[in-house]
Amino acid sequence: MGEELALTSERLSVPDSAEAVNELFVAQGWSDGLPIVPPTPERVRQMLSWIDRDAQEVIAELPPGWGEASVEKIAINAVLAGCRPQYLPVLVTAVAAMVAPELNLYGLQATTHPCGVLLLLNGPIAKELGVNAGHGAFGPGHLANATIGRAIRLILMNVGGALPGTTDKATQGQPCKYSFCAAENEDESPWPPFQVDRGFDPAASTVTLVGAEGPHNINDHVSTTAEGVLITTADTMAIMGCNNAYAPSDLFVAFGPEHAAIIARDGLAKADVRSFLYAEARIPFAKWRRGGMYGMLPLPKTFDVADEEALIPMVGRPEDINVVVIGGAGRHSSFIPTFGLTRSVTRAITLRDGRPARSIQQFRP
Repeated sequence: MGEELALTSERLSVPDSAEAVNELFVAQGWSDGLPIVPPTPERVRQMLSWIDRDAQEVIAELPPGWGEASVEKIAINAVLAGCRPQYLPVLVTAVAAMVAPELNLYGLQATTHPCGVLLLLNGPIAKELGVNAGHGAFGPGHLANATIGRAIRLILMNVGGALPGTTDKATQGQPCKYSFCAAENEDESPWPPFQVDRGFDPAASTVTLVGAEGPHNINDHVSTTAEGVLITTADTMAIMGCNNAYAPSDLFVAFGPEHAAIIARDGLAKADVRSFLYAEARIPFAKWRRGGMYGMLPLPKTFDVADEEALIPMVGRPEDINVVVIGGAGRHSSFIPTFGLTRSVTRAITLRDGRPARSIQQFRP
């Protein structure tokens, strides 16, 4: 075990104070601007004690700088973010998924678009780690959500090389670039959990990565039918300034449990929800061509450019609308637009030999 935990990263000598360490990391561009936890060898080794892989194994090369994301580098950034050691297997799975071609990480890292990488967890490991799926799941107050999401951003910066204002060209940026991590509220969902939509066993623990903007609120405290909730949802989705209106991609709708219950009570399955939103979340062509990014990308071949009354769908097909349940009590839901030229990626959290991980405890060497 001593061999596996040998560290090869460069050592720096810094005065023994939190202020000195933080000043150094800010000056070097290794920080997101918030205070960091000093990545001492002891802390990094403790982090690595919760993974069944060699510290020098390279999980992925991350654009735009094409830095090698070794297990050790991932662990260092997890320490910086304030993660507990048992979060490391989730981060390793996420980093491996980042380089899936369909996610288009290079585009996400260098675009002027204000997008971050949403990490959505499903399954028993999400519960075991205490990843919040209820009230305030996209907000502050929960260590797992905050630090796992923050570690992803630090890895994208420090290993991938996406430095704000240089390689990361986001015009305005977005708070979700600090940390963007939540779990699905499977206990209060009336439908099968999201990992089942992606072909995994209901008991599987999975990580889904989404190149996304922050959540856009869907507020409907009046509707008592599925149609009412879904019309409100569709109208929130149909916006010209959203990249999904122009670029082929998928997107997410995160229903709060109360909205989901209303929809399911009227007998609608997820497939019905997707079909409804695909049909209703559309922009009139006569309006669409007056502004936005009209003409930037070719229109679908099935679209009649002579039809002024035509309606432009937000996605190419109903299956491109992903439905999850997140949050607590209250009749709010969220529309989560994406970068557009990207598709979400889901991977199972597995042990080194490929077996599905049923508990985070299995990762202790």
